[in-house]
Amino acid sequence: MIFESASDVVLDDIFLRLPDFVPDVSVLLKLEGLNPAGSVKLKTAVALVESAETAGGLPAGTRLIESSSGNLGVALSVVCAARGYPLTVVTDPNAARPAVRAMESLGTEVVEVSQRDAHGGYLGTRLDLIRRRLAAEPALVWLNQYANQANAAVHRERTARSVHRELGDLDILFVGAGTTGTLMGCVQYFAEHSPRTRVVAVDAAGSVTFGGSAAPRFIPGLGTSRRPEIFTDSGAFEKVLVEEADSIAMCRTVAARYGLLVGGSTGTVLAAVQRLAPTLAPGCRVAAISPDLGDKYLDTVYSDTWVAERYTEIPDLAGLGHATAR
Repeated sequence: MIFESASDVVLDDIFLRLPDFVPDVSVLLKLEGLNPAGSVKLKTAVALVESAETAGGLPAGTRLIESSSGNLGVALSVVCAARGYPLTVVTDPNAARPAVRAMESLGTEVVEVSQRDAHGGYLGTRLDLIRRRLAAEPALVWLNQYANQANAAVHRERTARSVHRELGDLDILFVGAGTTGTLMGCVQYFAEHSPRTRVVAVDAAGSVTFGGSAAPRFIPGLGTSRRPEIFTDSGAFEKVLVEEADSIAMCRTVAARYGLLVGGSTGTVLAAVQRLAPTLAPGCRVAAISPDLGDKYLDTVYSDTWVAERYTEIPDLAGLGHATAR
């Protein structure tokens, strides 16, 4: 198979069965990290850039700007390098260092904020910096993944549709909630095409998206300190919050048991699957979306030192599978 651009290399039909993850239940993990950007955000990045091109045209050399904790920044760097747009990504200390290095290697200007916002996160601070840059540079274009409906639309038409095409009318689909683009797209698609499918939205404890109290978080990917504009709490899906310590434990369990290094968001989503296991009927079919793999998390989620410094509630690191960095 020959592709014309790195951003076209999206493998949307790769699922991994997790035997005995939940007794008597078929659990399938949709692997979204098998593309040049390494995450589900490659689809988002293409959609955001193309929506800007369609809306008013982007003159050659127009600088784009976006806020990202890592994955979207890498994905946008791939797309913008191929299409000739200079890019600025505003990120924060929680961004995985390999992701920052990848962005910079692709020619992206990376600006890191260090001051937490009023909710204890960094998103508000990142967006404030973008607004200041926009005021100072009128030609700058903000893609704004948090409010851009193209974010949800691409996951409705590609991610959710691919799940349904490959797996049919599932019983339950578990989806993480970051900007909520993937979540909203899946909710919209399955409400129309497979209303019997339960959609479970999974977020990190300390995120405010579902209306909970804000608290500091350390794993990038899921969670926000400000509710995204594209998020609509329609009541058409269930909601689960997972502590970061549980996400870490799940990442390490999956690595030790299935030989798969998954990212922090995937650990969060699978922890939710396990939490709801008592409610799953024998013989039911479950799918969970894995936004990325674990290569960017070797110095964090899979590092005993990093974990011990931040999560005193995890008493026995040795029991969480094999660490890959110390």
